[in-house]
Amino acid sequence: MIDIANKKQKQYQIIRDESPQEKIYIMQPITEDNEADERPLTEEAKSLIESAGAAVAGVAVQKLRNISPATVFGSGKLREIAELLDGLDVTVLFNRELTPSQTQNISAALGGRKVIDRTTLILDIFAQRAQSREGRLQVELAQMAYQLPRLLGHGVAMSRLGGGIGTRGPGETRLEMDRRRIRRRMSDLRREIDELSGQRSLRRARREKNKVPVVALVGYTNAGKSTLLNTLSGADVLAEDKLFATLDPVVRTVKTPAGGEFLLVDTVGFISKLPHALVDAFHSTLEEALLADVLLIVSDGASGEMIRQHDVVLEVLSSLGAADKPMIDVINKADLPGVTANEWPGAIAISAKKGEGLDALLEAIRLKLRGAARPMHAVIPYAQGGLLAKIHADGQVLGEEYTAEGIDVTALADEQLFGRLAAQLGEQAVTWQD
Repeated sequence: MIDIANKKQKQYQIIRDESPQEKIYIMQPITEDNEADERPLTEEAKSLIESAGAAVAGVAVQKLRNISPATVFGSGKLREIAELLDGLDVTVLFNRELTPSQTQNISAALGGRKVIDRTTLILDIFAQRAQSREGRLQVELAQMAYQLPRLLGHGVAMSRLGGGIGTRGPGETRLEMDRRRIRRRMSDLRREIDELSGQRSLRRARREKNKVPVVALVGYTNAGKSTLLNTLSGADVLAEDKLFATLDPVVRTVKTPAGGEFLLVDTVGFISKLPHALVDAFHSTLEEALLADVLLIVSDGASGEMIRQHDVVLEVLSSLGAADKPMIDVINKADLPGVTANEWPGAIAISAKKGEGLDALLEAIRLKLRGAARPMHAVIPYAQGGLLAKIHADGQVLGEEYTAEGIDVTALADEQLFGRLAAQLGEQAVTWQD
């Protein structure tokens, strides 16, 4: 039974829930300069809390001219919140990243109440979702990198945290280790991650040797990337209606109607204000997107924040150095009313769930891949037959015929391979095909 009580002229809302879930009260500061970007984050925080397995206890949105360097909210507002939450077992979430001193000051102003920030919440979700050994190591490294400056000299504050959000992953015992041991553990984690990353690099090298093109799914979390991977490949990857349901990269083969194939890679979803510690820790995993031939940017067409979310994805890709990769914009959930690609030039509207629009998507992928590898025709004199081996090694032979003039070859090649062949055979002997 949920009882809703409003105080302070309904400015702050408390939802009383008797369930055993951890209760989280959201405090959302809105600055005048960034209101358009910050206001949507409140609803996003609710989804994050639910994805963490907790319950939303209420929300306090405060528009601020200036952020208090010590406590974000002003002291008067914090007193009001303290009175509102008095006697309730509720954790307070500040929906922004807090400095160590801000966390301490806010907790003190709220009577020693447990206070977490947006980054802590996201890290906690990652700790719950990570399945592979590499994923778990990456999350632990990210948590330690974030918590280290917050632990030094603050052992008492940490001891008050108890259980729940912010205590999963490495755990309190490990986080209370001395500085030297924490840094030693972080060094060990980086070494193990590098070893696992090296193994993945070997698998990637084998894929590159076989000349199978790679397409990576990127996008805002919960946009439908895993569902699209399942639909295109016939896989059974977990596709939950939760934020960050998929953390570990998944690679599946997709057959095209024309008889070709490519590898489709599902990557971790992005989100506004993605913690830097996570980006750094998951860099080796995100390399799958960096090294792909084509990126599919999947957007939730039913979200009222689609444009903002798309901009976030582009910002993250830019920070990773992938802004110049060939991209295809994909608007998912086209089966829902009002979802189209009409106002988004070049975008393709699909329904990953119902399989609508996938033929157009596959054709767009084919054309994008042709931009990197195009059909080429060459006649190789028998005296230079060794060049055929180069084409097999660096291109994809589609057909070869032994004629009186030499070896007649049709292959997929990039500009570099085409240029090398033209330099050795002459421009007349090597031509691009339409």
